[in-house]
Amino acid sequence: MRKGLSIITSLYLLQRTNVIYCCLNFCVHRKLNCVIYLQVFNAKTAELLSHHQVEIQQKFPKEGWVEQDPKEILKSVYECVERTCEKLQQLNIDITNIKAIGVSNQRETTVVWDKITGEPLYNAIVWLDLRTQSTVERLLKRIPGNNKSFFKFRTGLPLSTYFSAVKLRWLLDNVEEIRQAVDNGRAMFGTIDSWLIWCLTGGKNGGVHCTDVTNASRTMLFNIHSLDWDPELCQFFDIPMEILPKVRSSSEIYGLMKSGALTGVPISGCLGDQSAALVGQMCFQDGQAKNTYGTGCFLLCNTGQKSVFSEHGLLTTIAYKLGRDKPVCYALEGSVAIAGAVVRWLRDNLGIVKTSQEIEKLAAEAGTSYGCYFVPAFSGLYAPYWEPSARGIICGLTQFTNKKHIAFAALEAVCFQTREILDAMNKDCGIPLSQLQVDGGMTNNKVLMQLQSDILCIPVVKPSMPETTALGAAMAAGAAEGVGIWSLNPGDLTAVTCERFEPQINPEESEYRYARWKKAVMKSMGWETSEAPSNGDTSIFCSLPLGFFIMSSMVMLIGAKYVSGNDK
Repeated sequence: MRKGLSIITSLYLLQRTNVIYCCLNFCVHRKLNCVIYLQVFNAKTAELLSHHQVEIQQKFPKEGWVEQDPKEILKSVYECVERTCEKLQQLNIDITNIKAIGVSNQRETTVVWDKITGEPLYNAIVWLDLRTQSTVERLLKRIPGNNKSFFKFRTGLPLSTYFSAVKLRWLLDNVEEIRQAVDNGRAMFGTIDSWLIWCLTGGKNGGVHCTDVTNASRTMLFNIHSLDWDPELCQFFDIPMEILPKVRSSSEIYGLMKSGALTGVPISGCLGDQSAALVGQMCFQDGQAKNTYGTGCFLLCNTGQKSVFSEHGLLTTIAYKLGRDKPVCYALEGSVAIAGAVVRWLRDNLGIVKTSQEIEKLAAEAGTSYGCYFVPAFSGLYAPYWEPSARGIICGLTQFTNKKHIAFAALEAVCFQTREILDAMNKDCGIPLSQLQVDGGMTNNKVLMQLQSDILCIPVVKPSMPETTALGAAMAAGAAEGVGIWSLNPGDLTAVTCERFEPQINPEESEYRYARWKKAVMKSMGWETSEAPSNGDTSIFCSLPLGFFIMSSMVMLIGAKYVSGNDK
């Protein structure tokens, strides 16, 4: 057995989980078919030693509703741990070298459970779920001027279906079991990190109910300046504060694993997925930025210890707080709901391709969209518009348009959306980015990366390991006080090899295509409202007076009997 290694395991709830030699990191990813990943890293070299993944189902009970089963997530995490440890042993690596566990997760996904039984009281409501639109509209009526940004200077966020507070409000309004559990003092709320840490550290037998500042900052209940739950915000949303988790830093020992192959290993890192990617990309300096391409697209720019508030539709969020006594760092964020999800939609809904990888081939064969533009506003538009009424459109179609052009337009749409949030970020920061650091599963698509460079007119830089989210959670876990096996000092960080994509079209062409895209975006807006038809019945008889309908029905019945009698 190889000993003397320091490994960290990282669990990424992409669900994605990562482990490092001396550090284990659990991660959950933003994919329509969710995957739990566990990855193991060497704490000295950042080398990925082993990994395992388990796909979990995502549920769509109604249009616009997206759910996950918290128990399936937890079961998959344990399976990832066991399988990864088996793989390490096959590599002759002693699993006692695993020194810490880090957790990375979808930030806004909301779950409520019973602290006595340990059972979830409802499926987790996923970040891009739209069922809360009527809740948002009702809450807006209580805000002066219906101002969505009324709480921006406390939370950094606009009032939107995106964030956890309105999802929790919906659960309290619509799920009797949750209301009863709150009344009886049995309910616990959390994002997926809270659910996992509570379960892994003992659950109903003394589990630790906590979250970190990055996840808390995405709830709309957290004051990003005082770094605590805000009583006035909780009162506005009518959320009982006793169900909220304790907020801690992103790098400290929260508790120990209580079961499984890693019993006794500390869980010491916790970061929302986009913050974890920022750390994994080593964006520790003011002005450094990264863009993650997953189900959605998330561009974060480190603004240091100063919270910068956007005038152009971006969010102010907490980037990280890497230790109890360390300063908090902030970021500007542009969020796009649909990026990689559009590829999955072309595959699963339209059947244009059989695998996601075929999209790259089709787009390469086309080389152009031939004037076709795709706005994938399946869940409305996020930054910089924050327009929930928008819906997806494909426009500019001609008889010449084929599936190759649509595939190209789909990839272009991801790049145009990134251009929109990068433009907004450049305006807010005042200093344009000279290059864009990228990560996430979609960065394996070379056509997409070249398109992105062409549309931004700046180089795009991709690290050799595209999944930096897991690495970031592992780094936070390994650097925690009491673990101390991963140095975050800039001089000690391992240099990462990168692939670089340079612009290959002239700026005039880029601007022309971008302007056409913006025109398409305008046409996607205002399609949807929260008002439904009164009975959902579009029959012509709905417009007839009831008496007339009954009388005419009797006449037809008598006539039918008369005709029937004459036929005998």
